[in-house]
Amino acid sequence: MEALISLIPPLAAVVLALLTRRVNLSLFLSIWIGAWIFTGNPLSAVAQTFDWFAKVMTDEWNARFLVLTSLLGAGAAFMYKTGGSHAVARWLEAKVSTAKGAMLSAWLLGMVIFFNDYVNSVIVGNATRDIAARKRVSREKLAWVLDSTSAPMATLGPVSDWIGYQVSLIAAAFVSLSLTTAEPYLTFLRSIPWNFYALLCLAAVPMIILMGDFGPMRRAEKRASDTGELVASDDTPLMSVENELGEPHTENGRLWHFLLPLVVLIGVSIWALWYTGGGMQGKPLMDAFADTDVSIALSWSAFAMTLTGLGIALIQRMSLEDCENTMLAGFRTMLPALVIIVLAWSIGTVTEALNTGEHIVDATRDWLSPALLPILIFAIAMVISFSTGTSWGTMAILTPIAVPLAYNLGDMALVQIAIGAVFSGAIFGDHCSPISDTTVMSSIFAGSDHIAHVRTQIPYAMVPASISGILYCLTNFVDSPYLLLAVGIVAQAAIIFALSHFRRRAETTELSGRG
Repeated sequence: MEALISLIPPLAAVVLALLTRRVNLSLFLSIWIGAWIFTGNPLSAVAQTFDWFAKVMTDEWNARFLVLTSLLGAGAAFMYKTGGSHAVARWLEAKVSTAKGAMLSAWLLGMVIFFNDYVNSVIVGNATRDIAARKRVSREKLAWVLDSTSAPMATLGPVSDWIGYQVSLIAAAFVSLSLTTAEPYLTFLRSIPWNFYALLCLAAVPMIILMGDFGPMRRAEKRASDTGELVASDDTPLMSVENELGEPHTENGRLWHFLLPLVVLIGVSIWALWYTGGGMQGKPLMDAFADTDVSIALSWSAFAMTLTGLGIALIQRMSLEDCENTMLAGFRTMLPALVIIVLAWSIGTVTEALNTGEHIVDATRDWLSPALLPILIFAIAMVISFSTGTSWGTMAILTPIAVPLAYNLGDMALVQIAIGAVFSGAIFGDHCSPISDTTVMSSIFAGSDHIAHVRTQIPYAMVPASISGILYCLTNFVDSPYLLLAVGIVAQAAIIFALSHFRRRAETTELSGRG
């Protein structure tokens, strides 16, 4: 019962957001509901709600993240205002002739930017937003591509702050088991083939692009293709650089106006992640990434990106007033996202206060078995991550429990499967939850309405999620993750083809009937 009660606030947030399409109001009400459960009094819940707001905004990591997000908005604004984004669009337009080509370009770029999910959304969104618009690709479709590559790639690597974090969790679990001979990083590498959801999700993107859309995304794409409306008339994008900034300072922007801030962002990010993790003290790369302070490192890189954009603007002889207005406009574009992020963090505080993750784990811990362990870990991770909107929090809750359980019920082979299942389920929630920061970032830099992005994306995510669940059940009979992945990829291709093909046939039949 406690598990069900503790799930009420996050589930209320998700359901209300999807029903009302008013994500801020839905989040606020769900936080108040959680405070009511926590205090037992609706009036005391109001005070508790604002106490939680204050707590998340004054947290050191969160405060840095708010600054980071604002600086990313300013950097993106300079990329646009100096003509860099338009230059990328012109270059891509010469190389890409179709909407499918534009989306495949976004997918390929997303596969390359693997070291951080936030940076992935910024870079890929800014590089492909204009060309996607010119090819009449809906903002929902672009947001889905961004979301489907950012977190999955960050958790697979080969090098990222995510991997450092994941390896540190595995190492801590091994310490608790006194496994001094087990190598955490090697165990992580061996768990990658068992991370079915992340791998299938990455494979699903080109499959759907090439085979065709289905579900709500198909309607969004038809709207954009037929009418040129990239966003539905009753939707509100989280960010619109174009509306905030107007026309670029120069129509003759060069490709380097985009690439130089990008290179600075990537370069400073990698260096800062290594440096803040103790790389200067001689730590190995992955150890440094495990101990890094992500909020500090990425804040430095976002500031460097913004400073580079400012320098380019001054070289173009933009006035100091125009530069200041550009920076402030970039901050403004991120304001709706900042509000959502603060509210989403507050929901995380609610679930922490109500011990949501622990209750879910406790409700299932006693009847786990080696046969059920992989699928149950995956399912529990999906529920926790979707409800709380945090993949890292889900990993932190489940890894210390899943690794010892797997080791005691089986052997190191089962440990690797369990780790893959934890990370797989955690990525699902990070990918789909409307209160996930990665989902919010994808909406921002695609220029999409946030709830429209969530509603169109969930049916697509459920395909690799469902297949992943089946594959985890089959781990009892098949030892090879590569064979299971091959079966999963074939099954996923068949399902996507069937869904898109049957939808096309239904539309053709409907049009024939009208004729």
